[in-house]
Amino acid sequence: MKQLAPCVYHTGVFNPAMRVFDVIMRTEYGTSYNSYVVAGSEKTAVIEASHASFTENFISELQAVLGECAPDYIILNHTEPDHSGSVNAVLEKYPDIQIVTTKAASIYIKNITNRHNLNIKTVKDGDILSLGDKSLRFIVAPFLHWPDSMFTYLEKENILFSCDFFGAHFCEPAIYDSKSVYKDKYFESAKYYYDCIFGPFPAHVQSGLTKIAGIPLKLICPSHGPVLTPEGFLDKVWDFYKESSTIKESKIKRIPLFYCTAYGNTQRIAEAIREGILSVLPDGEVTAFNIIECDQAMLAQRLNSSDAFLIGALTINRDAVPPIWNLLSGIDAINIQKRPAALFGSYGWSGEAFANVASRLSSLKCAVYEKQFKINFVPTENDLKDAAAFGKEFAACVSK
Repeated sequence: MKQLAPCVYHTGVFNPAMRVFDVIMRTEYGTSYNSYVVAGSEKTAVIEASHASFTENFISELQAVLGECAPDYIILNHTEPDHSGSVNAVLEKYPDIQIVTTKAASIYIKNITNRHNLNIKTVKDGDILSLGDKSLRFIVAPFLHWPDSMFTYLEKENILFSCDFFGAHFCEPAIYDSKSVYKDKYFESAKYYYDCIFGPFPAHVQSGLTKIAGIPLKLICPSHGPVLTPEGFLDKVWDFYKESSTIKESKIKRIPLFYCTAYGNTQRIAEAIREGILSVLPDGEVTAFNIIECDQAMLAQRLNSSDAFLIGALTINRDAVPPIWNLLSGIDAINIQKRPAALFGSYGWSGEAFANVASRLSSLKCAVYEKQFKINFVPTENDLKDAAAFGKEFAACVSK
């Protein structure tokens, strides 16, 4: 427990040992599950809860602030289980507490807690909750990063409880960003967090920034990572979000090729296709990546920011190899729709990988190129010329 302002407390818990979050995000520096208490002259509100694994720690932090008093409200800015996992314990300890949240979250929390008789107050954008001498204003922020998300703003004190927005999976004993020891690692984590969680929603990020652009901000209190301060990273993180969510028009086509290769055959095909693409788009950004030699996050970023892409598949046990599926698991399913994609590669006995990957891309509503370039075992010089021609055809379709 740490006091952030008069009658405002941090009651979150730390998880420095975490290394993977939600199955797919790496968390090299752990994380925190931030919760806050705002005590007004008449009412008290808890803002956010905690992961179920840390329920005991979370309740202990609450009691350190509340003593024997019961809070009146628990405000859920978002109901993902890392925010709401300990809500059942809160309800058991404080049975008269009222849950304050958005309409969407009011539905989710019933299924998360398996309780359908909850005392819920749903709020809309701009609604105000009075705690007596303190007022909380709600700023609905859908898809930042769930449909249920909102921010809570403590007026007069100028503190924004921003949910996952401006967060980071980063854990140090210091609560404030300005007190962080490894500041470069914090900002690295904040950027990675943005790319994974908010990268698919640039228009919503812009909308969220617009909604809070006019309000004074003394502190930004996210659900993960350190509290942001003007003397710390507040302005830098804000500028990063603004820059990263600004959609930039580019005349240069970005067409990456991603492949796996056991004996170099698919790699040779990739290089020939690349040359074919560049013959049509000489100014294009056309790079071939051997998946197993590259960072997964970088590959996902290249794929998701592409104008079109190609996958060089490799078949083992009648399917694409795991690195191909790992790459596809990082696809931004929201913005990938209608993105041109093509399949190529060398195969041995059967080559089922091509159809399986094409099916997956089609299910994501990519514009999968009808033709596939497949060679049985080792490509000849004529095969490589055909591969270059395939690249020309695909580039011509993309450049239209």
